[in-house]
Amino acid sequence: MNNTDAMNNTDEWGREYDVRPWGNYTVLDDVADDHKVKRIVVTPGKRLSYQTHKFRAEHWYVVSGVATVVLDGATHVLCAGGSIDIAIGAAHRCENHGAEPVVFIEVQHGTYFGEDDIVRLEDDFGRG
Repeated sequence: MNNTDAMNNTDEWGREYDVRPWGNYTVLDDVADDHKVKRIVVTPGKRLSYQTHKFRAEHWYVVSGVATVVLDGATHVLCAGGSIDIAIGAAHRCENHGAEPVVFIEVQHGTYFGEDDIVRLEDDFGRG
């Protein structure tokens, strides 16, 4: 795991890094106005909130682990090399039912990529 600087939430290479109740993420690219790229790690037994976004679509590519993705109520199981597209406004989450971390690359495409563009429909950690 990368060392982090708790004062400014960056990893040892100066990239934005944040620990969440379900795991962590690292921003790999945030230079262009029309997309952002993250590396997301979901801890075994955890899941992201069931959420939507108003301003961005997402493409998830699974690097390792087995991801259970819920997309608009339908369940998809993705192994390493699998991917899924999430349209703007679609309800989605990633769950990790396995013993190993799920690692996936998230490519966001749209007009705004702030963390405040998360509308949580369900959340295991009491976040609104």
